[in-house]
Amino acid sequence: MLKSYFTTALRALKRNWSYSTINVLGLTLGLACCLLLFVAVRYELSFDKHNANADRIYRMLGADKTDPNGKPNTGITFPALAALRNDFPELKHQLTLVSRVKSALVAVPGKASAETKRFQETDGVIAFAEPEYFNLFDYTWEKGSPQTALTNPNTVVLSDRIAHKYFGDTNPMGKTIRMENRMDFVVTGIIQDPLPTSSMPFDVFLSHASVLAYGLTSPPDDWKSSYGGAQIYMMLPPASAGAETPAARMERQLVGFVNKYHAPEDAKTLAYVLQPLTEIHFATNITNYAQRSISIEMIWAMVLIGLFILGTACINFINLATAQAIRRSREVGVRKVLGSTRGQLVRQFLGETSVLTGMAVVLALFVAELSLPYVGELLNIKPGAVTLFSPIVLGFLLALGVLTTVLAGFYPALVLSGYQPILALKGKIQATGTGRYLTLRRGLIVGQFAISQLLIIGTIIAYNQMSFFRSADLGYDKEAVLTMPLPDNDPGKIANLRAKLTGLPGIQSISFGMTSPSSTSNWTTGFRFGNDDKDPGYGVLMRPADTAYVRTYGLKLLAGRLYQPADSIRELVINETFMKRLGFQKPEQVLGKLMTVAGESVKKPIVGVVKDFNMFSLREQVEPSVLTTQRGNYRTIAIKLSTRQGGTEGISQLLKQVETAWTATFPEFVFSYEFLDETLANFYKSEQQVYSLFQLLAGIALFIGCLGLYGVVAFMAETRTKEVGVRKVLGASVAHIFGLFSLDFIRLVLIALVISSPVAWYVMDKWLQKFVYKIDIEWWMFALAGLLAVGIALLTVSFQSIKAALMNPVKSLKSE
Repeated sequence: MLKSYFTTALRALKRNWSYSTINVLGLTLGLACCLLLFVAVRYELSFDKHNANADRIYRMLGADKTDPNGKPNTGITFPALAALRNDFPELKHQLTLVSRVKSALVAVPGKASAETKRFQETDGVIAFAEPEYFNLFDYTWEKGSPQTALTNPNTVVLSDRIAHKYFGDTNPMGKTIRMENRMDFVVTGIIQDPLPTSSMPFDVFLSHASVLAYGLTSPPDDWKSSYGGAQIYMMLPPASAGAETPAARMERQLVGFVNKYHAPEDAKTLAYVLQPLTEIHFATNITNYAQRSISIEMIWAMVLIGLFILGTACINFINLATAQAIRRSREVGVRKVLGSTRGQLVRQFLGETSVLTGMAVVLALFVAELSLPYVGELLNIKPGAVTLFSPIVLGFLLALGVLTTVLAGFYPALVLSGYQPILALKGKIQATGTGRYLTLRRGLIVGQFAISQLLIIGTIIAYNQMSFFRSADLGYDKEAVLTMPLPDNDPGKIANLRAKLTGLPGIQSISFGMTSPSSTSNWTTGFRFGNDDKDPGYGVLMRPADTAYVRTYGLKLLAGRLYQPADSIRELVINETFMKRLGFQKPEQVLGKLMTVAGESVKKPIVGVVKDFNMFSLREQVEPSVLTTQRGNYRTIAIKLSTRQGGTEGISQLLKQVETAWTATFPEFVFSYEFLDETLANFYKSEQQVYSLFQLLAGIALFIGCLGLYGVVAFMAETRTKEVGVRKVLGASVAHIFGLFSLDFIRLVLIALVISSPVAWYVMDKWLQKFVYKIDIEWWMFALAGLLAVGIALLTVSFQSIKAALMNPVKSLKSE
């Protein structure tokens, strides 16, 4: 019986090869998209789940009690760790502080100076950690002991990847690496590489006992300055049924902790909250060490889009199957007369669907495997982190194939098996004309194009938001600015490098400062204005820099003057937002006022006010900011180029000259650089991923929809051949025949636009809400989506309709 079903199915599919090809192609694309999105979603949801105690580990965050909608701060004051261990001794070994080193030069000394290898690590793979760190997070140790490897100062643990990078195939244990040409660390342990799904993606662990000597933190007794590179993690006891959760209990106890250790004015606004480790990856508004996050909303969007695309492929199948039902009506009549039951006919037609789906499953696996590298790059998934050939993924594909067979084949099987034999044998079944089948097909076409237009509208809005990011006025000039790390802020070296660079053609201005105006590395500190005897409850962002900073970045001075050259804080320039927070409406009113900042006791004068500039991405508001001199915090060199229009060759030549000057000044360091506009583009990686994903999936959904539309129109043209011949004999033009086939579909596409527009507006408005600075959703975006869909639908319909219109009416009238 099964062999008979299979043989009959193959014959039917071969007989209707064009219909079969369209269905297989549509199902292949739908299944491939679903498979790739499943792999991506599974990858995102697996972050940090490899830790055995992941559900008990929390990150401690600082929140502003007066601003419940504010962004919590990951930076924790340095003495908090010792105080927590003192007040909560039961957590002594389940509590740890991790300090990330964002960028550092690592040197591996050779026997001779020329044999020394140097590596500039800029991806945040280095961190200072304690032995307790390995009590919380799971690693596989190849050499050394997690209890003792980082106990002593100047020790380091390396991942297997980094160990091979630094030392090749030699045994690294006992070898030495030098950090920033000033501190040596001895290798005391080797661990397996961290998993790509870890929020703690460190490859180099330096002993936390050396963090103060390295100069990475604020003073050990400073409770006012948060060090943004340090984060505290704790592992709490397992939850008990019916009792208060350990996290809630700990947060309640931390209220007293804040009151005990922080100044009264700080305790009024500060609250420590606990963030579960398993939620860090999904908190897009809070930085994490992996520097990669995705929202839960985006995860659900990927799931829904995958289902939508598979749904469009299934709609194709249903449309074509019901459209072609009349062809098989006599076959059904004969089978019923010969004794076939309806159940047997349903199984026969489901068998045909399963053959098509089986072909599509195999092809989908092949297409997905070829597309995986591209999708991985698009979604920022590390190469090799996911695979299609795992039991879970293959099991999902098999289940998806079964689901597709049922979704796509069950209704057409019921329709075909339900024909009355007498009517079927007399040829009185009119499945393609009027009635419920036509209504169903129209509804399904509307559904297909509604999904496609939803994605098209999303793509148009995302494109315009991305264009806004690139063109928005940030309050400074980001074009043609070259930035480089400053490894040593010695005054003599700074003066020497400035002199070497100043003489180079193509350089307009050179500035030394802590960071560029917009940066992910920020220093927030307290201040006291005028005669105030306490902090106002909010901090200011410091931008220490020399006097060329304003000119190099094109900042606009609204009132007063720039501060005078100095090595320490002498005079202050503030931004508009800070001026208004202080209660002044005009820039001139704040000039000459005194304030203390950055923990200093001597009041400094405000000598100027600059126009607001964005210090973060456009997701966030401009914050109060202070520009001043403080050479000890200069970490970046900024070079304003006179032009970037000299072509690649001109820029390359200038970069070589800059590198020569830089290397002559810092011969023991590795030269690296970035263009500021390219650095700022990295702020919006996740948004770029959303746009690219919408773009790709909208195209696929539209293509699948057009495949089905093409098949339905082809079948309509075939069944209405005689009608077309009669119309042509009576004088109908080609344009009239084209309109006969096209107008109905245009109406369906417009109905789909009406349905999809409010849904698209709601979804994309929610997406835009996370940006402080954003575009407005305008009517023309929906009109453009409609025009695109109508144009593509007309293009799809045109081939078959014009072909039917140009057919010789004599042949048309002879057709049966």
